[in-house]
Amino acid sequence: MRPSGGSGARRVALLFGSFGGGGVVRTMLRAARGFVDRGYAVDVVVGRARGGLRDRVPAEAGIVVLRQAAWLTTRAYILAADPAGLPTLARPVLFSREPPGKFRYLPDLVRYLRRARPDAVLAATAPFNIDAVWARRLARLPCRVVASDHSQAAWAPEGREWRYGIPPAVLRHGYLQADDIVAVSDGVADALSVHAGIPRERITTVYNPVVSPDLADLASAAVDHPWLVPGGPPVILGIGMLKPQKDFATLIRAFARLRREREARLLILGDVRKGAKESGSRDDLVRLAGELGVGEDVALPGFVNNPFAYLSRARLFVLSSNSEGLPTVLIEALACGCPVVSTDCPSGPAEILAGGRYGRLVPVGDEAALAEAMGATLDHPPACEELQQRAEAFSIDRATQGYDELLFPAGSDEGAMAASAGRGPS
Repeated sequence: MRPSGGSGARRVALLFGSFGGGGVVRTMLRAARGFVDRGYAVDVVVGRARGGLRDRVPAEAGIVVLRQAAWLTTRAYILAADPAGLPTLARPVLFSREPPGKFRYLPDLVRYLRRARPDAVLAATAPFNIDAVWARRLARLPCRVVASDHSQAAWAPEGREWRYGIPPAVLRHGYLQADDIVAVSDGVADALSVHAGIPRERITTVYNPVVSPDLADLASAAVDHPWLVPGGPPVILGIGMLKPQKDFATLIRAFARLRREREARLLILGDVRKGAKESGSRDDLVRLAGELGVGEDVALPGFVNNPFAYLSRARLFVLSSNSEGLPTVLIEALACGCPVVSTDCPSGPAEILAGGRYGRLVPVGDEAALAEAMGATLDHPPACEELQQRAEAFSIDRATQGYDELLFPAGSDEGAMAASAGRGPS
């Protein structure tokens, strides 16, 4: 597909994986909306075209789907882009039996940059952040590159392997070639600095763009679920991919404790990521609910394209994660006026909820504390208006302004950007 047209306007490329449901995708698509509204030409550049959120791409934006190259070609491109990085890249990337797969988009990304010549690239997640700095150098393009990290789990070790296969030394080497590094919360920024050895002053926090002008319309849309009807038992909502990080097992256990004391129902919205190792997690959660005697009151209907309609009708939203970056869905709940309870996981919930002012925080994995906080919030919910006012701190306009200042800083010119195209790590 061809990049978006238009002459005279600055062009911004937003680079990420696919349109699959998730906080990173929603964040990038809202940023696309914000840049379109500011008059920029916008290209949404992805590795895969599939995913339930594809229809959220602004009509004015172009969609560019990258193709993967053979590994031999990819290795040649990486070495040409970063010969000085050979000591760092040799073992984990260039001569690895299984190097990070998303690096295979690099050759086609170079071709896109040469063809479309964007003025700036905002990338998301570790592999695409590094792809962006390599591609800029190979394309010899005077554009700015901003790398963004959205979750501590994105670079935490999984067993003996680093997620995406990218160890800290490679992260540091690649990220420091970007013009700026963005974290979605102070907690993510602090942890990334420690994990990858990146100077903390090089990392800027920009909260996710969440609250959009069309949120009220989305929240009032019809919902086809028999539990979300007036007069029914209170519905508690959990939302997210069905993976261990979200710890929905603890949520179900907490709900079972709560259910002993009162009538309630639990809806968990989300699917298993395709190809994920935890592919049986939905069955496991259903089985757990049955073993705890609450199977009839727990439902997992899968991914929904419009969670706002559910949030506006639920009595409570619960985030049970053991780690996050800046959990978008927690902000979405506040924006819909839905009371919330969250684990005090690293990182984001405490920042969003101002240390508990806008929703109770409980220890990670503590089902008893979670059940108690759920019951207390159902008995004494905060005012919807107060929650919605807090959510305004995470508006699309405010976040887009933060990105804009990094992509096009005051006083920048083509000469400065040309210099950045050959910039190396410092």
